[in-house]
Amino acid sequence: MIEPLPDIFFTQVIRTALAEDLGRAGDITASACVPADARLTADFATRRGGVVAGLACIRLTLAELDPTATFDALTEDGQAVPAATTLARVSGNARAILTAERTALNLLGRLCGIATLTQDYVDAVGGTHARITDTRKTTPGLRALEKYAVRCGGGVNHRFGLDDAILIKDNHVAACGSVGEAIRRAKAAAGHLVKVEVEVDSLVQLQEALAHDPDVIMLDNFSLEDLREAVATADGRVLLEASGGISLEGVRAIAETGVDVISVGALTHSVRVLDIGLDAVGD
Repeated sequence: MIEPLPDIFFTQVIRTALAEDLGRAGDITASACVPADARLTADFATRRGGVVAGLACIRLTLAELDPTATFDALTEDGQAVPAATTLARVSGNARAILTAERTALNLLGRLCGIATLTQDYVDAVGGTHARITDTRKTTPGLRALEKYAVRCGGGVNHRFGLDDAILIKDNHVAACGSVGEAIRRAKAAAGHLVKVEVEVDSLVQLQEALAHDPDVIMLDNFSLEDLREAVATADGRVLLEASGGISLEGVRAIAETGVDVISVGALTHSVRVLDIGLDAVGD
C-alpha cells in the first residue's frame, strides 16, 4: 500500500497546467459544441499495461472545474494493471470533464510511466539486495510528484533537493583540492542529522574517501570489475551507490556486484509516458 501524496503537492501544478491550457479565452471548443448544462460520464482507461501512479491528478483537475463532479477510483496507486484497464470513472458537467481531460492525462500518463519504468528496474534486480533509487534529474516543478511515482513503482528516493543531504560531486572535489578535504569540510559543517555522500570516479579516490568515513560513497561510471573490487575494498564499512548511465539491460549485472544502491536518472528524465485515454460512457 503506497502512502498517498497529500493533495497540496498536486494542486498548484494542476492550476498552472490548466491556466496554460485555458489561455485567454477558455475552452472555446467545449463552449461552442457542448450545452452548458450537459452531463457526461467517462472512464480513464489504459491503452497498454503499466503501474498506476497519480490518480489524484484526475480527481483534483476535475474538481478545479466542477466541484460537484464525482470521481470513482477503480484501481489504486502502486497497482500493476494490464492494457484496457479502467483506472477511474468520473461524472459531472460535460464541459468541465472535456476541458480537464488533457491536463489530467498529461500528468497521469507521465507519473504512471515513471512508476512503470521503475518497476521494470526493480524487477530486474530482484533477488539481490540492491535498491533502485531516483535522482534530481526531474521535470522542473514536478519533483515531488515524480519522486512519488518512483515509490509507486517500488523504488526509493534519493535526496529531494540541495538542502536535505550533502552530496560532494567531482566539481566540489575540484574546488576543494581533494576528496579527503571535501569530506573533511562537509563533515565539519553538517548537522547531526545530515548525511554526507561523496562521488568518486576511481578506486584510488575510493581509498581516499574511505579514510575519511563518509556515510555513502557514489561509484560513478565504474566498470563491473571495479565495482566488484570496490565492494570488496569497502567490506561493508560504508553504503555504496552505483551511478552513471545505468540501463535496464545492464542493471542486473551491476546489482550482482554487491552494491547497496543503484541510482537511475532515466527513471524521470527519459521516461515513456503510459498511454491512457478518456472514453465517454454511454447510457
